[in-house]
Amino acid sequence: MAQIAFIGLGNMGSGMAANLIKAGQDVRAFDLNAEAVAQLVSKGARAADSVAQAAQGADAVVTMLPAGPHVHSVYDGPDGVLAHAPAGAVLMDCSTIDVDSARKAAALAKDKGFAFVDAPVSGGVAAAEAGTLTFMVGGPSDAFAKAEPYLDMMGKAVIRAGEAGAGQAAKICNNMLLAIHMIGTCEAINMAQRLGLETQDFFNIASKASGQCWSLTSYCPAPGPVPAAPSNRGYKPGFAAPMMLKDLKLAMEAARTAGASTPLGAHAAEIYQRFVDSDGEGLDFSAVIQMIAADSEAGKA
Repeated sequence: MAQIAFIGLGNMGSGMAANLIKAGQDVRAFDLNAEAVAQLVSKGARAADSVAQAAQGADAVVTMLPAGPHVHSVYDGPDGVLAHAPAGAVLMDCSTIDVDSARKAAALAKDKGFAFVDAPVSGGVAAAEAGTLTFMVGGPSDAFAKAEPYLDMMGKAVIRAGEAGAGQAAKICNNMLLAIHMIGTCEAINMAQRLGLETQDFFNIASKASGQCWSLTSYCPAPGPVPAAPSNRGYKPGFAAPMMLKDLKLAMEAARTAGASTPLGAHAAEIYQRFVDSDGEGLDFSAVIQMIAADSEAGKA
């Protein structure tokens, strides 16, 4: 049994930490939300009063935080992970942040002699709870080897993408592609409906034709064809629209830095910005189909 510090118990982190407990690990949890900590304690975790207390004596540290500044504040400084974790601990940041911030965090950890990986995830809340996440990992091969057993407890696939920051690069490229796919899927379903096709009939055809994609067959944005999709529970977020917008903004920032042409990615960001600014803030990212349908009704095609 390893002692694992888990810092950041939001919608994703709480499910991930619960799977470490199910795997028989000793999880010491910290979050600014005391209720989130209490819920995890009810599942077998121990509560920590601070980042420093969580990190003390830990064999591994997992962080799941909103943005780069939060990651740096948790790892750096006199009360941070780097000041209180044992020298042999492996540090895994599973947040989705910008590539430069990930590389900065890795450099800080390296300077202190720690094994550190950036390991953002794909799969959403349902996969976090089920332990079926995909981890995209950046960092040295020896750090990856130390981190992999812990990540395996929370996911179905753990893939090293390269050196520090590569996990974040893979994540934002993947999610830009996902956003483009989802918008295309929503447009196709909406057009099929307006042309008189039944949604299930179109799904049966497209899911076995060249238009097949994950956004259609695993996460269908129209109610009916995929029972587990958010579309069948009022678009309660599995992956909230504001989170998709955040990832698209990170992708656009990275594209500018790299000099990469991303016209569809940029248009996807504009669409999700409009969706979040209207009625989409509390909905799953697949609910963008509602705005596309409303635009059609309003003659904005």
